[in-house]
Amino acid sequence: MNDSSGFFLKEGLAGSLWTAAPKGPETSVIMVVYRTGPVLAESIQRVLADPDVDELILVDNGSTLEEAEVLDRAAENPIVTLIRGQDNVGFARGANIGAKAAHGETLVILNPDAFLEEGCVRALRLALKDKPSPCLIGARILNPDGTEQRGARRGEVTPVTSLLSLTHLSRAMGGLKGFEIHHEHDPAPARGMAVPTISGACFAMRRYDFFSVGGFDVSYFLHVEDVDLCWRVRKAGGQVLFEPRARVTHLGSTSLQSPLKVEFWKGVGLARFFRKRADSVQRVITAFLLTPVIIAVSVLRPVMRGQAFKRRGGLRF
Repeated sequence: MNDSSGFFLKEGLAGSLWTAAPKGPETSVIMVVYRTGPVLAESIQRVLADPDVDELILVDNGSTLEEAEVLDRAAENPIVTLIRGQDNVGFARGANIGAKAAHGETLVILNPDAFLEEGCVRALRLALKDKPSPCLIGARILNPDGTEQRGARRGEVTPVTSLLSLTHLSRAMGGLKGFEIHHEHDPAPARGMAVPTISGACFAMRRYDFFSVGGFDVSYFLHVEDVDLCWRVRKAGGQVLFEPRARVTHLGSTSLQSPLKVEFWKGVGLARFFRKRADSVQRVITAFLLTPVIIAVSVLRPVMRGQAFKRRGGLRF
């Protein structure tokens, strides 16, 4: 058992985040766990059964007693490092902690309610080969029925496209079709293709690339940190690619957290992202004015669907 209880990453600029990894494992999977539910055990089991995984970093942001037992059992495996003691610091900070502890040249960030399909990690690693830095490769995220999940490949996330997407007006009204940013209903490409945004449920980056762009922005507590990371990779002159041959089944409905809380943080994250990327006075003002609207629309979605007091139902932005 490799237990790094009490480990805590001191956040800072990209330069202070970066530490050279000693020569060792080629691929490290990083999983941030917080009240995931009963699927956690199978998710971990699939990672450990994948022959292309050399190291698994489990970051426990605060588990139930049952989940803690699952994590303890997993940590008996010599390739597993279990990190505890930092409380619930949010997904972005938790993932950065895991990345700092990882030794692999390739980092795979994986949601704890997602199941690796055969060959996924290998496909991600091969897709990174010979690509210029920085590069981020997103997996094809599937629903349990095998269809592609909303959010796996997205266009440019802006205040307008987000509001039209959150309200589904871009699909309901033909004249707004050009503002639709979700492409899960489009035919899957035969090989990797460049897209503005992928899903953070499963993606890969070189360790060096991840830290060279500063890792996740820890100002995001839950949601939108993946959108922000994709934007910064492209802003740095890099590529974001969607790799259809890397497949992951994402249940997305197992969290014990209230949908209201989850959607609130999604709204807060979107509002922050628009303020962050605003590059003119007009856009800054627009972003601030839209902040309460975006949060309200996000929170109202589970209420209107009757899911406000149920477990998170896989709502997708």
